[in-house]
This record gives sequence, C-alpha cells and structure tokens, in this order.
Amino acid sequence: MIKSEPDYEAFKTEYLNQYFEGLSISSNEPDWNVLILQAMSFKEFQDCKALLDMLDDEGYVMKYKYYLENKFDDMVDWFLKEKLEITTRPLPAYASDNRKVSLLELYMVVKREGGHRRITENNIWAMVAKDMGFDYNEGEYMRLIYAMYLDVLVYYYK
Repeated sequence: MIKSEPDYEAFKTEYLNQYFEGLSISSNEPDWNVLILQAMSFKEFQDCKALLDMLDDEGYVMKYKYYLENKFDDMVDWFLKEKLEITTRPLPAYASDNRKVSLLELYMVVKREGGHRRITENNIWAMVAKDMGFDYNEGEYMRLIYAMYLDVLVYYYK
C-alpha cells in the first residue's frame, strides 16, 4: 500500500530526525575551525592576511570570537614587533578607565562602519566607542588605539 504524501513526509522527517540524533557526532568530533585557529602562527604577512580574510563572515566571528580574539591579538603583536619593529606598544590595549579594548571588536566595528577614514570624516568615533560598550567620551581613545594598533595593519592588508 502506498502512503499518502503527508504521511510519507511525516515518516521521512521523523526517520531522518531519529537517524541524525542517533549519530551524536557533534560532541565527539573535533571542531576543525578551532583546531585551525589554534595551530595558526604568524611568520610572514600572508599569515596575517589569512586571518583577516576569515573575518569577512560576521557569523563566523561571533561563533569563534574567543579563539579569534586571542589570535587577533597574537597577529597584531607579531605585526607591530616583527614587521614594524615597534616594541613600545603594550598588549592588550586599554582605554582611559583601565578597561581592556578588544582589538578584534574594534577592527570589526570600524570595518562595519566603513573604515577609519569614513569614521573620522563623519566624526563618529563616539558612536564606535558606544558600540563597543564604552562611554561616548571614549571615542577619542578608540580612534587613538585604532591608529596605534590597527591602521597600518589594515593599510598593508588592503
């Protein structure tokens, strides 16, 4: 006897759900994205470019934010010390109230708003600070931190 279309679809959905739930691979399989990020090191600028290319997908950034923040800081540290030979900029970066500034988050907010030049021309650094959870009056600090840590890196990248 041939099942009607709605019964067949219900059976198929139930069967597939049971099948995939029975696999339970999500808890046992390694997350390759995490493994790749953990293995990533910076020896030349192409390594920086590879990490920056990964940041095009905001969903990916949100999912792997913890790992990306650490790698992003490692990348900035390598870039400043090895590529630019600047050893006087401490990492992590701090705002005036001694709160740590996430360089990854600053990079992402500035990128989303059109870049350093656009934000400066439109005088919206205060908005960038607010988007990052700081007070509006921290906007100038965000501009300075971006200029000191990220501006040349982004210039090289582009």
